[in-house]
Amino acid sequence: MANKRDMRRPDLIIPYAEPKPKEEAEVSSTLSSTLPMAVMLTRNRFIGWASVVYSLQTWLGESEEQKRTSSTPGYFNVFMSFIALLVTYVPLFFPPKANLGATGTGPAAPVPPS
Repeated sequence: MANKRDMRRPDLIIPYAEPKPKEEAEVSSTLSSTLPMAVMLTRNRFIGWASVVYSLQTWLGESEEQKRTSSTPGYFNVFMSFIALLVTYVPLFFPPKANLGATGTGPAAPVPPS
């Protein structure tokens, strides 16, 4: 009786096929996208120039397979590293204002009695 209620059809059964393993994560593209973040965080010009050069090398050395499977285009990483490098040079062109009221790490100036 239970067999009559079974609506599954044997001709529609699809056998299980194990999925192909994904490629290993690419260290070069990961590094070229995280170096600009490190540059903006530390404002280190040396790392900034290394980031620009490394991202250019990664972009120019991309294979067709990497271009198809990557989530972001290679020129985006170059653009980000260039912007990060510009962030490190901003204080040269727009120096921070000196806070004249502060005395650094020492105690505050004495207040004259009224």
